[in-house]
Parts: sequence; structure tokens; C-alpha cells
Amino acid sequence: MLLNYRRVFNSVLSKSTKRSFHPSASGRQTHTRLKPNQVEDLKTLLSGIVGKESVSNAGIVCEQHGRDEGPSMPSPADLVIWPKTTEEVSEVAKLLFAKNVAMIPFGTGTGLESGVCAVQGGVSIDLSKMDQITAFNPEDFDITVQPGITRQMLNHHLKDYGLWFPVDPGADCSLCGMAATSASGTNAVRYGTMRENVLNLEVVLSNGRILHTAGKGRRSRKSAAGYNLTNLFVGSEGTLGLITSSTLRLHALPEATLSAVCSFPDVRSAVETTIMTLQCSVPVARIELLDDVAIAACNRYSKLDYDVTPTLFLEFHGTENDVLVQAETVAEIARSNGGSDFQWAKEAESRNKLWKARHDLLYATLALQPGSRAIVTDVCVPISKLPDLVVQTKDDVLKTGLISPILGHVGDGNFHAFILFDPNDEASLKRAKGVAVRLAERAIALDGTCTGEHGIGLGKKGFLEMELGPEAVMTMRELKQALDPKGLMNPGKVIDL
Repeated sequence: MLLNYRRVFNSVLSKSTKRSFHPSASGRQTHTRLKPNQVEDLKTLLSGIVGKESVSNAGIVCEQHGRDEGPSMPSPADLVIWPKTTEEVSEVAKLLFAKNVAMIPFGTGTGLESGVCAVQGGVSIDLSKMDQITAFNPEDFDITVQPGITRQMLNHHLKDYGLWFPVDPGADCSLCGMAATSASGTNAVRYGTMRENVLNLEVVLSNGRILHTAGKGRRSRKSAAGYNLTNLFVGSEGTLGLITSSTLRLHALPEATLSAVCSFPDVRSAVETTIMTLQCSVPVARIELLDDVAIAACNRYSKLDYDVTPTLFLEFHGTENDVLVQAETVAEIARSNGGSDFQWAKEAESRNKLWKARHDLLYATLALQPGSRAIVTDVCVPISKLPDLVVQTKDDVLKTGLISPILGHVGDGNFHAFILFDPNDEASLKRAKGVAVRLAERAIALDGTCTGEHGIGLGKKGFLEMELGPEAVMTMRELKQALDPKGLMNPGKVIDL
């Protein structure tokens, strides 16, 4: 099956449209893959920096580091290394810069837009061995972590202090990787995205220089000192530098948490409930929409029994009294919009089961059609435009004969489609790619964005100019040229020189 999938995928790419997902790298600055003798020479030089045990050119290792959770086939690196300190990363970058070798940062490989694919060869720099918390200031609600610290690892450490880091994309991602992709997730409606929760970054630039975006050791909650370099690198997807530590804003654990589920006759009613909830200033922590296809998949995979209709999953944080008042307010709003079967989940076990079902939805979707794969895409639009976009997308999927659950962080207008295709059927993949392209184009036409949180990577480069305009893209290219003049940092992604 894998060989057939490779043939089909490559065939579709060769016939792709101008806004194709996962195109081959293009642009004036390209780098060829290293020859075997060059690989061996570079392996020896890198071993002198990170140690012989921390360098590999084994085929399976390079292939593993050349793909993420998206649908594209691997683009293996020529070499993989595991540095253990920022200084080692800096020395590695200096060496690769001098030899004009591409550098591709690797965290946990949980991305969805082929951000770790070594499309022009080069060295995959796996930062997972940099796994220290280098500073922790609980009284100031901040912490500094290296790339090997994941979201779940951090929250396990923080729980004894009554603190947590709420940005939750679902997967157990590297926190520095989350900064690189400007991740968000289910809690964004209340706690914001990575852009609002990163205070400072340590970055190794392409020539090995070490940059602290807010100044070394700085961790103030706000600053008016110069350009906002931190947010320049948040969302840069490894194309401007390698993030070697992140200083993050922490939050107090809520005294009480209450989850709820409510069914609706249609998507518009669920979104109207969301809008009214926000207009009433209810500080809802999570408000997730699952359409009827998504609910059916959840029921089947996670052994649930919800009505197979558009459904809101909600969560409230605060004091015991606060969460009850918030939930009752939303229940009343939901009833006014035709909502029914409002179910509460207060105990941790019930709440965890509810959100695990939501986070397992990709696997639940794949189980609907065994042997299938999925294009997982996301867009974000003004909330008032969300119902029309969801309805148009569902109609589009229906016309193609494909299966695609729709779910979203409707509190901020962000939703996802898991578009299933048969990996052995070229026509199936082509139809799935078409749905994804049209979804992105519709979102942009509705004053939205082609990606709310997954990033651009390879998959959505064709939409940048449509969304941002030629001047913005030119400015991004000039920034890339200034910080990465040889085009060595994760080449082929986001912007080409």
C-alpha cells in the first residue's frame, strides 16, 4: 500500500493546480541533496560537535525525520543530529552555514503541513535532547523551557504549584515547536494562542548567532522597546532560525471546572449560541463545534451515545459558583436557539472522557473508512461568517462523494476538516485536495485566513499572496533575506527567496 500511495501522491503532485497543497519546493534559492561522500565528511565534522552517538544517516531515521502527521510522503534529510545545548546548535549552524547545507528543525513531528520535510535535503536538527526547564518563576507566572519539553510534561510539572499552561492543540507537542508554528487549540477562546503566551525566545540564526528576542533573561509582561521580534519568530516555522528555548506565560489552575455538551438542529443554531455567549461576556474556556459526521465518528470510536446532530462541547473555569452560573447562562442561550439535551460533566473522569473523544477525532475519522488517510486542514473566519462557510464546505464534500467531519474552535472562528481519501486511488486524493483548496479560497474570500493554527509549511504557500497581498509577501521575503541570506533555514517552506 505504501508504494502505491507514493506513486499516487507523486502523480497527483505532478498534475497539481496552481494552489496545490504540498507542492514541490520552488524559488530561486535551492540546495541539492548531499552526495554519499559529502554525507560521510559532514557526519565526521558534526560528530566532533555533538558526539558520534548523536549523528545518524540511517535510512529509517532520516525518513522518520522527513515527515509529520500530514498526508505527504517523507522527504528524508541527508543526516539527523541531536544537539544537547544551545552552544552545540550554534556551532552546528556555523558549520552548515559555511558549507551551504540546509537546516530543518525537528521537535516531535506532530505538525500537519509538512513543516519538517527535507525537500531539498540537508540536516534535520532534532532538539528533543534539549529537555530542561532552565528558569521557573511561579510567583511571576512564567517559565523557560527547552524544545524537548512537551506540553503534557510541562503541565505535569506545574500541577503541584497550582499552575498550568493552557494552550492545547491536542497532540503532546514540543512547546518550542508550538511557538514555531503559532499553535493554539481548544482553550484559545479564553487563554489565547502561542502569540499571547510567549514572552521571550532564544533563537539560533542561520549563521550561528544566538538571539534573545526580548533581551537575554527578560520576562516582563509587556514592553514598548523596539520591534516585536518575539512575535516575528512565533509562527516562523523554522524558516528564520532555530528556537532553542521559550519563556512562557503561565496561568493559575481554576478552582473548579465544568464541562457540558449540547445538541442543535443545525450548524447555524450552534454558532448563534456561540456568538450570543461571547456577547454576554461569559468567560467560556472552551467551546467546540462538532458536526453530525464528527459526532457519529466519536460515538462509534469512543463508545459514546450523543445525538447525531451538530453539537457544542463546552468547558467553564472559575470558582464553584462561577462555573455553575456560566453553564446555566449558556444553557439558557442554547435553549433559545433550539439547543437540547444539555448534559453536564463535573467529575474529572467524565470531563477527561469527553475531551479525549474530541482529541481522538482524527483516529475516529480514519476508522470510518479503514485504510484511508486524511488531509487535515484548518481555516479561520470572522465568527458571523462561520455558518455559511461550514454549510458550503459540507455541500462541497457531499458533491465529491468523500467523507469529512467538521469540527472547530468556534469561539474564535477557527474550524477543521478531516478530508478522507483512498491512498490507492488517484482520483480520490485529487478530489480531497480540491476540497481543501476551495475551503481555503472561500475562507479568504470571507475576510478570513487559510490557516488559523496549522501554519503554512509546504501545503498553503500558494495562498499567501491571495491572503496577505503582494506587498506583505515581498516584505516577508525581505525579512527572510535579511535573517537567512543563503536560504538555508527550512527551505521550501512558507516563503521562497
